[in-house]
Amino acid sequence: MTDTPSNGPPALAATPDMAAAKASRRKLRPLLTLVPFAMHYRGRVLMAFVALLIAALATLAVPLAVRRMIDFGFSAERIGLIDQYFGMMIVVAAILAAASASRFYLVTTIGERVVADVRAAVFTHVTTLSPAFFDKAMTGELISRLSADTTQIKSAVGVSVSTVVRNLVLFAGSATMMVISSPRLSMFVLGAIPVIVLPLVAFGRLVRKRSRIVQDTLAEASSYASELMGAVRALQAYTNEAMASARYGAAVEHAYRSALFSIRARALLVAVVIFLVFASVVLVLWVGAQDVIAGRISAGALGQFVLYAVFAASSLSQMSDVWGELSQTAGAAERLAELLAVKPEIATPENPVALPSPPRGEVAFDEVRFAYPARPDTFVLDKVSFSIRSGEKVAIVGPSGAGKSTLFHLLLRFYDPASGAVSFDGVKLTDADPRAVRSRIALVPQDSAMFAASIADNIRFGRPDASGADVKRAADMAAASEFIARMPQGMETPIGERGVTLSGGQRQRVAIARAILREAPLLLLDEATSALDAQSETLVQTALDRLMQARTTLVIAHRLATVLKCNRILVMDHGRIVEEGTHDSLVAQGGLYARLARLQFQGV
Repeated sequence: MTDTPSNGPPALAATPDMAAAKASRRKLRPLLTLVPFAMHYRGRVLMAFVALLIAALATLAVPLAVRRMIDFGFSAERIGLIDQYFGMMIVVAAILAAASASRFYLVTTIGERVVADVRAAVFTHVTTLSPAFFDKAMTGELISRLSADTTQIKSAVGVSVSTVVRNLVLFAGSATMMVISSPRLSMFVLGAIPVIVLPLVAFGRLVRKRSRIVQDTLAEASSYASELMGAVRALQAYTNEAMASARYGAAVEHAYRSALFSIRARALLVAVVIFLVFASVVLVLWVGAQDVIAGRISAGALGQFVLYAVFAASSLSQMSDVWGELSQTAGAAERLAELLAVKPEIATPENPVALPSPPRGEVAFDEVRFAYPARPDTFVLDKVSFSIRSGEKVAIVGPSGAGKSTLFHLLLRFYDPASGAVSFDGVKLTDADPRAVRSRIALVPQDSAMFAASIADNIRFGRPDASGADVKRAADMAAASEFIARMPQGMETPIGERGVTLSGGQRQRVAIARAILREAPLLLLDEATSALDAQSETLVQTALDRLMQARTTLVIAHRLATVLKCNRILVMDHGRIVEEGTHDSLVAQGGLYARLARLQFQGV
């Protein structure tokens, strides 16, 4: 039986934001957040429960046969009865084996399926979060939650939960049969249960708390390692390997010591529970022996009762063993629930306004003020207003920190302005679907993102459904075919993580090919040539000239070649537009642009 989710995995239960989730952590039941995922495969869950129930009933049938054999079977005239009992025992064993194997298969596959859905749900959710979240979040910690925490959950969902449910059913059945067999002896056994359960609860809370510390510490260590591996050249250039190793080693050692405390607590818990369980069994045997001698109970009934008591005791013992693991899993589920609790600050309106078709590529800023969430009191843009007509090419220049790149962030709706409005093709961005807006924009930043894939895949990132011919045409227009042809596998050559095997100029030409492939009406160039040598700049600039044809273009640039080809230049300083005009008119004004031109374009 196969259950295929029709609408994707459900979302975890979540509080309004991560801070609220942390504050209410003690009130949550983290493992319950996994139930919606498991219930998406309710058919398989039901089959697993049926198999578990059959296995438990088969186990509980064994003491009944033992009692009848002891009380009625040990005589010559009853030899046929003994044969029947042993024959039935073989049948029961076969049923138990088949049911147990089915239960193992079903719960293990459910665990794998649930964890796959949880991972997909977490990753999908994270990709929808606003850039403001990633301004504060650490990538390594997010990866830790996606990998280590979900692996912990897989173990619990696939094995531990099944073990607990099985033992609960077996314990309930054994306790019921104990009462039926001998109410008097049952009082001794059941009276010991609170003494056994209380340590389980107390130690479980302690283990869960320590498990959370271990997971958080490992996440911090993973984040630090991920950051350093991404900058390994800088690490080695500054000969800081020893410092990095010492810091990572200290974090790992802290996690080890926290884990060691948790392991000791679990080991002590197992010892205490096993002693209490089997001490109670010994006590019951002693009392039962007295009852058999006094004739209050038969030897077979005592044997039956003892077997049920052993089943109940072993069930409690096994539950104590997995309780610590479930506590660790609760900590992992808690961390994932916290992550899924974060709401995107940039959300699609309930009834988004459709962008006009065909697209025009018109842009307008109207009295826009903006401060980054990390620095809410510092306005990066202060009452910025301008408009760009369809097909117009506009350069934005100014000193570092003037707010130039922030204009692009707002156009892509990574953030919303504190006041004022940003419009695209006559529609306010806050009224439109962010994905619809971004689908009409192509971005070529100064440091373009490259992925550990082939050159073709990196170009196709601009339009995943593009054909091979479209990718080649984009590479030709971006002046990238020349170096691609020299690659060992041509377009299919892997370029390494972050495109490490390509030069700066080659990476930029791949990024331009990606933008060409997107065929967007609005092009954003964020200092796309500022870090290149003269030869690479010439090649990239030629590619940019082709890319800028027949589309609206906003250019953040310091290079004279790019600025001269724009229809207008906007000069920014301290979050404001202080000058506007052509290159010649702004130079003639003798203002900020003229000073920047003397510094940046001297000798041209």
